[in-house]
Amino acid sequence: MTGTRPLLLAVVLLLAALPRPAPAQITADALEGAWSAERYHLADGPVHEVRGHIFFGGRDWQVLFFVLDAQGRPRRGSGEGGSYELVDGQVVFTHLFNLSVGDAVPGLAASDLRMVVRDPEGAPTEPTDLRIAGDVLTLGFPSGNRMTFRRR
Repeated sequence: MTGTRPLLLAVVLLLAALPRPAPAQITADALEGAWSAERYHLADGPVHEVRGHIFFGGRDWQVLFFVLDAQGRPRRGSGEGGSYELVDGQVVFTHLFNLSVGDAVPGLAASDLRMVVRDPEGAPTEPTDLRIAGDVLTLGFPSGNRMTFRRR
């Protein structure tokens, strides 16, 4: 039995050293279209039902969503948009437009009315993890929060 251990170790090391295929890259065609917002998962634990849509077309995106309370009433809302590009399995949003306001809900402080319009030069970007599984899109934001959508 001790004679097989070096052979087994060599096989395991060889298999570990083999190149692995790169994860499948999501294409603009797979992302393009309308998606309905479903859940907002905050990094520190709370999960909120959300309603709204995100649209991807060409290289532009727009989102309008509302965070609902336990009774289904909107407590916060955001409309955002700009351009995007797909880079190394992520979607990189460029934020050109933002309109948001909201009450405090678990995990999110109250937010005063905010209206922003920017030129593309110098607009903030947000590299965001991107996963599509069947008809479910998950966006994982740098904050650790993530939002799920279902294809319309």
